[in-house]
Amino acid sequence: MIYSRNRRLRVNESMRGLVRECSLSVNDFVMPIFVMEGENKQEAIASMPGIFRRSIDLTVKECKELFSLGVKAVNLYMKVSDHLKDNTGKEAWNKDGLMQNTIKAIKDAVPEMVIMPDVALDPYSIYGHDGIIENGKIINDATNDALARMAVSHAEAGADIVAPSDMMDGRVLAIREALEESGFHDVGILSYAAKYASSFYGPFRSALDSAPKDNMEIPKDKKTYQMDFHNSREALNEVFKDVKEGADIIMIKPGLPYLDIVAKVREAIDLPIAIYNVSGEYAMLKAAAQNGWLDNDKAIIESLTCFKRAGADMIFTYAAKEAAILLQ
Repeated sequence: MIYSRNRRLRVNESMRGLVRECSLSVNDFVMPIFVMEGENKQEAIASMPGIFRRSIDLTVKECKELFSLGVKAVNLYMKVSDHLKDNTGKEAWNKDGLMQNTIKAIKDAVPEMVIMPDVALDPYSIYGHDGIIENGKIINDATNDALARMAVSHAEAGADIVAPSDMMDGRVLAIREALEESGFHDVGILSYAAKYASSFYGPFRSALDSAPKDNMEIPKDKKTYQMDFHNSREALNEVFKDVKEGADIIMIKPGLPYLDIVAKVREAIDLPIAIYNVSGEYAMLKAAAQNGWLDNDKAIIESLTCFKRAGADMIFTYAAKEAAILLQ
């Protein structure tokens, strides 16, 4: 005789909903957005169906639509013109730069939208690296100084949270000190604390032309600063240091292949955890759906829910707009 039957709590959707351990909401989403120079311009990103580079005016229009759907946070990335790139990244803190003007335009149009600009030098670098290069190496501390200037310029433009994604050592402290000294006590830091050197970033780098350049004099990849994907204990080390330095939110990136890292970090800290459903994950799902191998809508909701189940509080995903419509 069987007395304990787990299937009793799966008998119908009402019962399954009653005992459900986690739920997905539009409030969980942050939408990454690519911005380009120009006016009334939009370019499709071939490897990311449904995702575009847009000029500022069309970006503002998209943000208004996102907010109307309940997506209340955006993560900004700039497609920087080649003539503005160098080895210092100085365009990154130009008060009249593309990022700064984008932040201002969104804040003016949608004041309650939470704006999280990316803080990293790779879109501004002639080498496609996240740091300044000297003698063939990415130098840490000078890069931190540049990142701090970049973060302050974002705060001056109206950013709510700055999001350093570079993985330099000590950059959270450098940014926090710079923000405090400049009077931006309420601007938060979302630190990419555990960002792995992953092969799942390909479509993103194509979208921004930010991949490391093929140059024998510089590192061919980002493995000297992004994490080794073989490691998990190292992620906790990175997280603890960033928490101590003043991070307000901790990011783990990529997403689906790293749910074990999310779960470990969730057990170790009380701060909010973000996870990035990166471009390669999005592209794989879309390619499979276009070939009829997956149900697009069901796969999106299932994968995003898995992030919540693992312990994430917020999800950076290119499917944010689509998921918001599905959840309605």
